[in-house]
Amino acid sequence: MGFFAASDGAKLYFSDSGVAGAGVALLCLAGLTRNSRDFDALAPHMAHVRLITMDYRGRGQSEWTGADTYTIAQEAADVLALLDHLGLKQVAILGTSRGGLIAMALAVMAPERLMGVCLNDIGPVMEQDALARIGTYVGRPPVAQDYEAAAYMLARNARGVSGVPLARWHQEARHHYAQNPDGPGLVNRYDPELRQAFLAAVSAPAVDLWPFFDALAGRPLATIRGVNSDILSYQTLLAMRARRPDMLWCDLPGRAHVPFLDEPDALFTLHRFLEQIAWPPPQ
Repeated sequence: MGFFAASDGAKLYFSDSGVAGAGVALLCLAGLTRNSRDFDALAPHMAHVRLITMDYRGRGQSEWTGADTYTIAQEAADVLALLDHLGLKQVAILGTSRGGLIAMALAVMAPERLMGVCLNDIGPVMEQDALARIGTYVGRPPVAQDYEAAAYMLARNARGVSGVPLARWHQEARHHYAQNPDGPGLVNRYDPELRQAFLAAVSAPAVDLWPFFDALAGRPLATIRGVNSDILSYQTLLAMRARRPDMLWCDLPGRAHVPFLDEPDALFTLHRFLEQIAWPPPQ
């Protein structure tokens, strides 16, 4: 665990579970408003790999740098800065939602750095209703005033998600929110200006992401989807499979956007994906 400096000097947080030569280097990238704690439940199942996580700028323990810097292009550049900091020429990426978009961007920006990509509930087409749903809450302060209330709120709002014990929602609440340092209640673990960045991105002219997906050609690829996902439709998953018949995939019942990644079928898919990664990378 530590910090590194991005190209503009921003202080960004990362964690690294292993040392050079410990196994496949798997960089885990979280969703839009999320942080490296999203992979806490996955970590015990990944003892055989070098698990690396990071907090994007403006999230988690990383420095807040303003709405103009909260872009996929900047965050992809920050990933490359982290790899350089760690002395890693190549990694495999597990990208949840926003993290998967960053992985696809890297396939165009710096394809030589990618050994393979596993997408967690994201693809080259994002459903507009889901983006509108995200727009209703991103950057808004939490209504819950304590972790107990926050856990129940998350469980109540998790449409399409079933079979999740309340203890998991308590963990999620602590990953999502922090105690307000200036008074009672909770605050988001990210810069409120992320709202401005998100709204600017969704109001901009649409970008065709299929060429970014196609740029993943020649590398191991997997996709994990929640059956009830509102952002990655089953039709898009079928189109992805048509373009990449070799893509590993699973569709998780009782999950929406996004799976936790410690579900048995998700773990099975992840382990199969990692088996396809040639390690160590060729020099």
